[in-house]
Amino acid sequence: MIWIAHTVVALVALLHLYFLVLEMFLWDKPAGLRAFGQTPASAAATKVLAANQGLYNGFLAAGLLWGLLLGAEGFGVKLFFLTCVLIAGLYGAATASRKILYVQALPAALGLVLVWLSRAA
Repeated sequence: MIWIAHTVVALVALLHLYFLVLEMFLWDKPAGLRAFGQTPASAAATKVLAANQGLYNGFLAAGLLWGLLLGAEGFGVKLFFLTCVLIAGLYGAATASRKILYVQALPAALGLVLVWLSRAA
């Protein structure tokens, strides 16, 4: 069970590293425009805000990777950062796009359940 939990946590971390790259470096490039359904004009107007958002996604990824590196001692760290990802995903789904619920919140919720169950096992 622990390996499944760690795999999901690692995938959530990698997903947030991908968000970091999209938001900080590709926001106004074709890949970023496609990913977020932006026009070049709207991307140019929001580029600084997106970079800031990307940085926060990087912090979430770093926290999850830190929790994994701590092994069994990282239980609380993983729970904290997965909860942060879940809350951010729920907020994003409520305010920006319902798609965020499935892309961000659902994987975080799955990770939370699996990490919690792996501790009980």
